[in-house]
Parts: sequence; C-alpha cells; structure tokens
Amino acid sequence: MGSLSSPRGFLLVLLGLCAVAGPCSALPLPPPLMLHESFAGKSEFRTINRRPLESCFNPSPYLSIDVSTGGPLPDEAFINVTVGGVFRPDGSHWVAMITPSNSSVSGCPLSGVNYVETGDLAKLPLLCHYPVKAQLVKSDPNYLGCKKAACQKRDASGACKVRTCGATLTFHLINFRTDVEFVFFAGGFQTPCVLKRSGVLRFANPAKPLSGHLSSTDSSATSMKLTWVSGDGRPQQVQYAGGSRSATSVATTFTQKDMCSVPVLPSPAKDFGWHDPGYIHSAVMTGLQPSQSYDYRYGSDSVGWSDTAKFRTPPAAGSDEVSFVIYGDMGKAPLDPSVEHYIQPGSISVTRAVAKEMQTGKVDSIFHIGDISYATGFLVEWDFFLHLIRPIASQAAYMTAIGNHERDYAGSRSVYVTPDSGGECGVAYESYFPMPAAGKDKPWYSIEQGSVHFLVMSTEHPWSEKSEQYKWMEKDLSSVDRTRTPWVIFIGHRPMYSSNLGIPTSVDPNFVDSVEPLLLKNKVDLVFFGHVHNYERTCAVYQGDCRCMPRKDVNGIDTYDNSNYTAPVHAIVGAGGFKLDGFSIIRQSWSISRISEFGYARVHATKTDVLVQFVSSSTMEIRDQFRIVKGGR
Repeated sequence: MGSLSSPRGFLLVLLGLCAVAGPCSALPLPPPLMLHESFAGKSEFRTINRRPLESCFNPSPYLSIDVSTGGPLPDEAFINVTVGGVFRPDGSHWVAMITPSNSSVSGCPLSGVNYVETGDLAKLPLLCHYPVKAQLVKSDPNYLGCKKAACQKRDASGACKVRTCGATLTFHLINFRTDVEFVFFAGGFQTPCVLKRSGVLRFANPAKPLSGHLSSTDSSATSMKLTWVSGDGRPQQVQYAGGSRSATSVATTFTQKDMCSVPVLPSPAKDFGWHDPGYIHSAVMTGLQPSQSYDYRYGSDSVGWSDTAKFRTPPAAGSDEVSFVIYGDMGKAPLDPSVEHYIQPGSISVTRAVAKEMQTGKVDSIFHIGDISYATGFLVEWDFFLHLIRPIASQAAYMTAIGNHERDYAGSRSVYVTPDSGGECGVAYESYFPMPAAGKDKPWYSIEQGSVHFLVMSTEHPWSEKSEQYKWMEKDLSSVDRTRTPWVIFIGHRPMYSSNLGIPTSVDPNFVDSVEPLLLKNKVDLVFFGHVHNYERTCAVYQGDCRCMPRKDVNGIDTYDNSNYTAPVHAIVGAGGFKLDGFSIIRQSWSISRISEFGYARVHATKTDVLVQFVSSSTMEIRDQFRIVKGGR
C-alpha cells in the first residue's frame, strides 16, 4: 500500500475512467544476437512532454566528470564519480546515473506524473527517461565552499589565475546488463540542463547469471525451483549436490508490449520507467530430501557461473514442525546517498535481520506477502530488489503473494482500479517469482510444510463467491487433512482488520463479507496480511466480534486455545520496509497488540503449538508474541 494524495487521487480517477471509456477455550560473452538489448521507447506523450534542453549558460571550459572504474564495470561496486572544473558551485548541481546510455536526458516537466501516480511524492528528476540514481553534488560537504580547488591556469610567476571547484560522489552499482553513463546537471531536478557527460561505461559481463532465489514447488520437499537473471537467453544449468546432479533452465522474458497502459497517460512501465529485464531463468532441482542441505551454482561455461551457495529444503508435509519468517511491503533502499523512486527506509534493516535469523539454521522458509519490490513500472528497480534479498532468498524457499503494487492498473482486470503497479500488471512479478500457482495470472496456491497447510491468495484478483479463486479456496480448505497438517494458515495482502485510518481505507468490507465466512467455516487458525505498514494482532475474531481472548501462559505469553475452535487470529505484518503507518486513537475491541516498527514475524509450529513472535529489525528484540495451542496445552 502507498499513501494517496490529491494528485494521485486525480490520476486514480482519470485512469479509472480510461479503463471504463471472554477467555478462549477453544567469461566469454555470448554472441551479440543472444543478448537482450534495451532501448528507451519514445511515445507520443513523451514527445509532447519533452522540454527543449537548453545548454547551461556559459559553462566552464574546464568541466570534467571522471568515474573510478579502472576498466569495465564489475557485477557490484561502489564507484566514485568526481566532477571538476566548476567555476561557481551551486546547490542545484546534481549527477545522475543513466541507463541505457542512449536514454534521453532532456527535461520533461510532466514526468513527475509518472512518480505521483504510483504514490511516490518525493521530488525526483524530471528527465524524459527515468535516471536510475541521482545525487546532489552538495552532498559532498566540500563542494559549496570550494574546498576541493584545482588551478587550471597560472601566470608567468606561477600564481594561479583560474581556480575551479570539484566534488566526489559515491554510487552503488550492480550489474543490470545495460550500459551506463553518468551525467552532470545544473538547474536542479525540476529544470535540468546538461553540464558534462562521462561517456559510456559497460559491464564486464552483461550476461552474468545473477540474483538466484529459491521457491518450493510442492509439499513433498523433494524438489526446489531456482530462478535467476542473465543477459543471455540460451539454456543454462544449475549444478547441485556437490556437482553430481544438474538441471537445465528454461528462460523467459517480457517486453514493453506486455505492460499495461492507457492512451491518455502512458504508464511508467510502458514508457518513462522501462528497462529491459534480460532473461529470467528457472530450473527445478529434483531428487532432494526434506530438511537437508545442498550446495549449488548456476550459469554456464559460456556466460560464467555464480559463486557456490547452500540451501536447505523445508520439512515435508506431515512432519512434526516447521519454522518460517513472514513479512510484507518490503521494497528496497539505496546503499548510497542517492535519491531513487520509492525508497523503503526499513527494507535494509529487515533483510539484514532476517539474514541473521538464517544464520541460526532455524528458518525453513520465508514468506513475503505482497508489495514486493515497489518497482511500480520503474523496471530497473527489480534488479536492485533481487540483489537486496539474494543473501536470504538464496538459502531457503522465498514464497510470495501478489500485492497491489505488483498487479493493479487500468486494464489489468484487478479488483481495484488504481495505478499502483505503474503498468506492470503482475507480469514482472510472475516472471521473477514463479510460485506453484494455479496458472498464468492465477497467482494463488497452497503448500504444506511440516504441520502447516498454507493457503496463499490474491486479494487483487476476483475473490467473490462466484469467482474462480473463491471456488478454488473453498475446495482447498475443505480438503485439508488435519491429521497430517493440524494448522491452517491463510495468507493474502490486503487485510480484513486494521486500526490504520488510511485513505482510501485499508479494509474492503466487500472482501471481508465474501471471504471471512470461508475462514470460519473451515476453521482457519491464523491469518497473515500486509498492505498496512505496521504490526497488529487481533483476538480470535469474526465479523468484528471477539469470539475469545487469549490467556497468559506460565511464561506470560498470550495463548489462544483452539481445542474448542471459535475464530481465526489475524496478524498484519506489513512492516517489512515501507514508511510506517500509525494507528487510530480509538482502539477497537478486537485489537490486542499494535506496533509501528520495522520488523517481521518469526513463526514456529509443532503439531500442538504455534508460536508467533514479532521481531524488531533494528534491535532483534521480540516486541510481541503469542501462541495458539490445541489439546489443552
């Protein structure tokens, strides 16, 4: 979920119109033709939008911009960009990282609409094509005072006649395959004019296989899917189990034509924010054993191999226990001082905290339940997100649910006609995160691990009683074997209960009316949602009524006894990274715990007990915890 402002509200309407015209008892690079090339498409809207780019007034003849690469760009680096030869340092000077290098750097005043429609109200560069990163030169504290001076011309006595100023900025760069250029601007983000360009920089290996992440394929835990990104579309391999086994990948991709848009206002994904995704490879590792560790690497001799990594399979369905981490609404944030589209300030602390959890060896799976990258039509940001989660998603199954910022847009057939996906319409999400779903554009699925049956739904696709998804949920929940998996956990993105007073409201009463009775009928034990950017836990609730309240156990932990089932417990875990939401002053009777801190839920389930702990990512402290038990324990 993102904040709704007046401008965005106007756009939402515009796009919508367009879419319609008591206690509880119960190496070597591949041939050029195989590389997926990228270009910045030019739309009619962009032509109208483009402001003729005037040369900066009387620029210094000594201007320079130098990049400390020492050769072709590596897969990841912190690069120093030095500007020099400036007569008068100004607070409006800035440097952008542009990709591909032939992207337009003309000023487009209306490009701000592309940011606003996805909910990002930050002041960002108004170029005709989205710059990956930008930094004001004054972020170097030595710039405005000209503390890094250089003498450009001396008189006969050796005294300096022409002195200029400079600055050095640091940019974090990853291999997103397309070539790069750094551009020095004056005029600020709103009225840019070019001072100097660095020249084209290319990655040493744009075909390099990168960002491998895992997912479960079924409940047997005898196979795992690995998905990675490369600039090469030819089949590659994953080699595993000490190199004794291998699986060949299938490569897919998507193009600008696959993105959603409307005639009046081309979406960011279709135009301003497009970046070529390269190829997305997936391969299934089979013949595995549950709860066992395996090493692996992926790639090929022609494009190179990844480093060797290690993962552990989850426990098989029906085994005694399972441990997992769950959160929503993460996104990403820069590792340098740059401004970018949609920065999620808590994303780095949460991923680092989960990485520490992984080091304990007690995390079988990770569930990320909607609002995944917040790329929202600015496609290069998927690469940065995949890079961010790689340390955790490469070690255990990274299971996902779709959210509004992956799916919703005019013409997408989503339940909610908002511009939140920036025109991606679920295409990028389903490409990068192939779940064991019902089918293409049917991103709902169930899977069992240990003592838990997980049902993962899409709150963005139709869920009414006559919908395909509802019928699937009804059939899936009614067929659970409680002797094998005594716990049923229901997962989606938009919540049924929240104390946040968002605009629009965080809770859709129609969704609650349609789906909540299904949860009660099938005795769902626990429900996890995101969308609201905080943590909140309910009593065992149905139709706004507390059917039972938890009791303290001997350790002082709130405990719900489901031996005599009354209703599900709901927990919002949307504190994975996006700017935090608060709570209403008036507290509803069903709201038990409310915490507005970045973090995630740590869950451990046995046959008779589920322990849920909300962990603050900044301190690793448990900020709330509760148990659900069966058998009177």
